[in-house]
Amino acid sequence: MSTRRTGGAAYLDRLNLAIDYVMAHLEEPLRLADVAAAANLSPFHFHRVFQALIGETLAAFVRRLRLERALVMMAHAPGTSLSTIALRCGFSSSSDFSRVFKRRYGAAPSRFDIAGWREAHGGELQERVSEATGSRLVVLPPVENPDGFEVKIRKLPPRTVAYIRVLDPYHGDAVVRATERLVAWAERHSLADGQWLGYQWDNPEITSLEDCLYHVAVEAEDFEPEGEIGRYRFPAMTVAQVELRGGLDLELRALYWLYGAWLPRSGYVPDDQPGFEAWIGRPFSHGMEHFEIYAQLPITRGRP
Repeated sequence: MSTRRTGGAAYLDRLNLAIDYVMAHLEEPLRLADVAAAANLSPFHFHRVFQALIGETLAAFVRRLRLERALVMMAHAPGTSLSTIALRCGFSSSSDFSRVFKRRYGAAPSRFDIAGWREAHGGELQERVSEATGSRLVVLPPVENPDGFEVKIRKLPPRTVAYIRVLDPYHGDAVVRATERLVAWAERHSLADGQWLGYQWDNPEITSLEDCLYHVAVEAEDFEPEGEIGRYRFPAMTVAQVELRGGLDLELRALYWLYGAWLPRSGYVPDDQPGFEAWIGRPFSHGMEHFEIYAQLPITRGRP
């Protein structure tokens, strides 16, 4: 997907508007004309710009996001019917969902090995973490919690953020450089004292790492989006929060524990919102090897 890292910077703000529109309306029918209108481009020009910057057509992008959302529901809300998953992920029917799913993954959703899929993609993520930290991550059985992780349930109000979207965030130092640019922008606009966040809509246990989109963000209200600086409004939400002070391997262990041990016993399921890293202070204020953050998993009560 190297093509998606090319393209004019002048189109980044319009691309942000388009992707944000897709994320906010993924359960609904999405027409090219509507997404192009959100980006203030004609459908013809929008289609070419989107494919050049993202590396796939809008239709392929939307289809992939819907399927990946379905995989998350299959993994973390296993009692949910395929009809319910289909409708919540934007498919017109369960038969439509099954047909598209089988074409992409080679098996019907009822026969798909979701555990094997997560293990394979989780292994890829562990390799990247091992390369970054110099040590092999050991994933403990779900019943074990030697780190003493504790969950706090928090209700968060609606929040507006200024963000920079990072493509292929698990490769190189793209996240660090984007953070530096956003901090500099926030300081110029007297917004640097807000709550700093990192988040991604994708689950790297489901989505290939090169397809993940990471967002560096700061909570802010009074600003205008410009260039790569986008603006997004999150609704009120409930999160399961774990306080973390340590290395990247600690954060990853916490996420495995949250999803694998705490969530199945909690009575909650993941909400259709991204997982957050809420920084304690500014991003990377303690260097590149020690992080102080709140890991926040958006949740909702289990639904039949």
